[in-house]
Amino acid sequence: MLSRFILYLLEQLPGLRRTVARWWYDRMATRLRDPGWTFMNYGLVPPDGAVPDLAPVDEADRLPIQLYHRTVSAGNLRGMRVLEIGSGRGGGASFLARYHHPAHVTGTDFSDKAVELCRTLHAAVANLDFTVGDAERLPFAAASFDAVVNVESSHCYGHMEAFLAEVVRVLRPGGCFLYADFRRSAEMPVLERLLAAQAGWERVAHEDITGAVVAALEASDERKRRRIEEYVPRPRARKAAGEFAGIVGSRMYEGFRQREFLYHRYAYRRH
Repeated sequence: MLSRFILYLLEQLPGLRRTVARWWYDRMATRLRDPGWTFMNYGLVPPDGAVPDLAPVDEADRLPIQLYHRTVSAGNLRGMRVLEIGSGRGGGASFLARYHHPAHVTGTDFSDKAVELCRTLHAAVANLDFTVGDAERLPFAAASFDAVVNVESSHCYGHMEAFLAEVVRVLRPGGCFLYADFRRSAEMPVLERLLAAQAGWERVAHEDITGAVVAALEASDERKRRRIEEYVPRPRARKAAGEFAGIVGSRMYEGFRQREFLYHRYAYRRH
């Protein structure tokens, strides 16, 4: 009952949602600095079998990498200046910089602790940097980027309208917004309306990837449970960690499986 009440408050109070998210990501970046943990998304198993070729060092992160790869598949990042908003622990930005051949990738996140961690973990990637930034008030000039990427981050934002307006502002004409995230099924039409309401772009791709995310949660379940056992000593905290990770049987996992939560990806092209 308490967890449902907390979830209700987070849904109803955007400012509280941002505050809780910042606290949580600061805490994880400070306490959990494992260089082998650089992704935080739920992952994806492509239903059409279209998987990227990966170096052996990246195979352990194949499922979260495949979510990034699928999300950016509607755009060509080669030679482009790319911004990832909500870069977290930096694994996605590093993958894009190393595999999709952009001129440069900038990762930005509102957690200064996460940004500091990313600068340490990914220092060897030459065409990549990280900076502190608020998704609803980006610290970049207008028309600064050829592509903006946002993966499993916007559900933490307080005001989607402000975020989307900022994406349009920093994109150059012809640039792409490559986006993936989840919402409650009843809220997905609201998200669609907000995306469609932006006068500066047109939609070029859309896919419901909920089933592909469920498949990834099932495929990664054993690994996640081992990590929770390793990193979270207290049983009560392990339950919360399992919910956050979407382990099989958790409220998040069942929500996706029963389609109470939907996960979609989109691509928009700036006019």
